[in-house]
Order: sequence, then C-alpha cells, then structure tokens
Amino acid sequence: MAFKIITPEEAASYINDGAKIGFGGFTASGTPKVVSSALAQKAEAEHAAGRPFKVSLFTGASSSDMLDGVLARAKAVKFRTPYQSNKSLREAINANEISYVDMHLSQLAQCLRYGFFGKLDFAIVEASKVYDDGRIIPCMGVGIAPTVCDLADKVIIELNHHIPEAVEGFHDIYQPADPPYRREIPVYTPKDRIGTPYIKVDPSKIIGIVESNLHDGVAHFTEPDEVTTKIGANVCDFLVSQLKKGLIPSSFLPIQSGVGNIANAVLGGLGSNPDIPPFMMYTEVVQDSVVSLMKSGKCVFASGSSLTVSDEVMDQIISDVDFFRDKIVLRPQEISNNPEVVRRLGLITINTAIEADIFGNINSTHITGTKMMNGIGGSGDFTRNAYLSIFTCPSEAKGGKISAIVPMVSHLDHSEHSVSVVITEQGIADLRGKSPREKAEAIIENCAHPSYRPLLREYLKLERGGQTPHSLDACFEFHKALMETGDMHNSDFSKYTR
Repeated sequence: MAFKIITPEEAASYINDGAKIGFGGFTASGTPKVVSSALAQKAEAEHAAGRPFKVSLFTGASSSDMLDGVLARAKAVKFRTPYQSNKSLREAINANEISYVDMHLSQLAQCLRYGFFGKLDFAIVEASKVYDDGRIIPCMGVGIAPTVCDLADKVIIELNHHIPEAVEGFHDIYQPADPPYRREIPVYTPKDRIGTPYIKVDPSKIIGIVESNLHDGVAHFTEPDEVTTKIGANVCDFLVSQLKKGLIPSSFLPIQSGVGNIANAVLGGLGSNPDIPPFMMYTEVVQDSVVSLMKSGKCVFASGSSLTVSDEVMDQIISDVDFFRDKIVLRPQEISNNPEVVRRLGLITINTAIEADIFGNINSTHITGTKMMNGIGGSGDFTRNAYLSIFTCPSEAKGGKISAIVPMVSHLDHSEHSVSVVITEQGIADLRGKSPREKAEAIIENCAHPSYRPLLREYLKLERGGQTPHSLDACFEFHKALMETGDMHNSDFSKYTR
C-alpha cells in the first residue's frame, strides 16, 4: 500500500483547535469510528491542561455515538451541521453549548463547494478498499464524502476490514457542476448510474490510513405495535385507492420513506399488501425492511445514500453480496436527495411528523417549538417535490397527554402547500384541492384522536374571519396547557371567547 498506516491517536494529533472537519458516511452507516474517539481523548487532555479544544463537524446526516456522542461528551464540538440524532449531542445543542445549523441534506455539499462555510481543514472518511492512485471504495454510507475529499486540505481514511472489498460496485459517485455551468442530473430511473464506483482523491492529500474492524452498530427497530401497524395499513389502503382510481400508474411509482419505527411499519405494510405491485425506491436510507422486501421480490431496486441496517442484516448482506449488488446503488446525498431528480421521477414520499396542525402544516424537528429533536434531514428535499407527499404520525403521545394534531404547529418545517396527505392510526386526510377550512375539517375528523376532536372544533369556533380561520391569541393553547399542566386535554378555549 502506498499510504502510511497510522494509529487513531496519530491521526488525531494532526487536528488542532478550531479545525473544520468533514466526515463521510450517512447515518451510522459508513461513519468513521476510531479517529473520533481518539480526538475526544485529545480534547479531554487539552481541557485538563487548561487549553481550548473544539472543532466544527460537517457530516452527511446523523452519525453514531462513536462520532457525535464521544465528541459531544468531551465538549469538543464548536459547530455542527446538518442533522443529528445523538442524545448527548442533542442535549448540548439545546443547552446552547454547540452552535447547530439544521439544513436540507441535499444542500450541504453544494454549500461547502460554494464556500459558504469557509475552508475545510480535514476530511475523515471510511473505506472498504483504497487503491494506490487515490481511488476509495466507500463502505455502506456515502453522504458528503466525495465533496469533503475534494475540498479538504488533508484526508484521513479509516479502512474498515469488517466491510469486504466485494462491496465494490455498489456505489455511484457523481458531483454536479457548480453554477453557472450546471446541467441536468441524468437520472431518469432509480437504476440509472451516472458516475464512478469510487471516490477519487488526490493521493498527496492522504496523510494516513487508520485500520479498524467494526460494525456500524445499528440497532433493530422496535417491532410494529398496534398503532404503527394501523398507520401502515392506512397508508397502504390510501395508495391502493389511488391505484384503483388511476391516480397512480398501474406500474406504481418509486417510493421514498423516512427512517424509524413508523417508516419500518409502513414499508412492512407495503410488502404484505397483495394490491401493491412490486416497486422501486429512490430514497436516502435503505433499512432492514427494504432488505426483506428485496428478498421477497416486492422491492426490485433501491437507490439511496446509505445502507443503514442492523448489524445482523448487514452480515447477511455481506454473506450474499452478489445477490444485492445489482439491486442497490449508493449515491452522494446531493444526488439521492436532489429535488430535480425527485420531481422528475415522480416519487411517492412518506415521512414522519412530530406534529401536524389542522391546516396541514408540519413540524418535523422541534418539541414545543424550541427544543431540537433531530433535524429536517431530507424530508424537505422530498416533500416539496413529490408526486404525492404523505406525512404520518400517531394521533397522540405520552399516554394521551400530547395531541400530535394541534391548532398551529409550534415550529414550521413543511408548509401546507407541500403536504398532500396526513395519516394517523385514526385515518386518512387527503388535503389535495381543499381550502384551509376543508383541510381542518378533514384532519380533525379523520386524523385527530377522538378525545381531542371536541377541543379542536372548539378552537375553530374562535375564528376572526378571513381565508384561514386562525385565532392568533389561542392557536398555541394546546402547547401552553402542556407546559403549564402536563396535559393538552387541559386546554381552555373559553378564555378566548369574546
């Protein structure tokens, strides 16, 4: 091998206070795992010696505790973007200890290239194979790896021997030109490959290779319960109704699905419903349920930015890699999430809301409007440009003390202009072609929990006139009641009557 093998500690020794670091990977998949731990140890030693040490982190999406968690607990993070899901990091963000910028995932790579965040000092990427000429075969997550390898002054590669060299061929690495020379992205079906199966790096920038042999550490999703199963069934019933009406082509359309327990249940429902034909996916994350659908023949192809599966399922894929190689392609996130491609392919997008209001606005990111949960991720990339955009959520949470259907969302991520359908375990609200008043009636009747419907109807009676019947003095009464009493059922709209 042409490149020097170095220890994680030696790699960390090159990185100084204030450095800007771009990481490869997307979710835990393909996230570098060992240099970050050594960097956390360096930060703790520097702090103990009375010296400052914090760095800025640019990742594809969320990472893992081996990156976000260890660095957050070491108080080594100054700045973080674009998406996260780690408890330690989230607590530091909400305590204003870390400057966090929530971004659409499709935009980060180009914003880095445009210079909006300044110069990158380091790129740290995980690879399954490295060629002497600087070609890198990524592991199972791509994210912004090609861009940060291009832009950073120095590159550190974690060579993960757990992922075999046989995964070469899964990837399609393509970066669009910057304006004003940008052309269309020539992806016309999810199967189209437009780039190279490797990331090309200037060999002179590679300062060393750190070896590892680690799983991504992705846990199994919780098995679907009664609520998530019903949500999945309602999504399937709706899509079947659209097929029968001819509003979805009989050959079906590519699916995008968010990540999590609800998304897993929805995909399971699509797989078991005999009226849903075999389909392709054009999405961010290929998860356990998609692999099961591939084995059954229900999902015939999946394009994403990462293969984020549990360790057990990853081992199954590795042991049968030839079966999956022509069924999965992994791309940079600015391609997997690209709005132009999403609009062209005509995706059915299915994402999860924290809360929805009665007019179809969606909050995907904040608890009671102020506390960041994870981030917008790619949901905006897909929702705004979908053929059919669906948002799902349970109708209530915390044993019924929280209604996910509220008079007005406490934080707006997706406006009602981009949302076609809202689905809970209670039912389906098709919002297409409806006025704000008609949307409110449909969402209250079909999606809200029965115990909250009278309160939501009481709110509507407070309207002050106009096209959208809001009462600005009362629209956050649900959230006020939650913060003051711990239960949205204690909302009192009588005090707003005049």
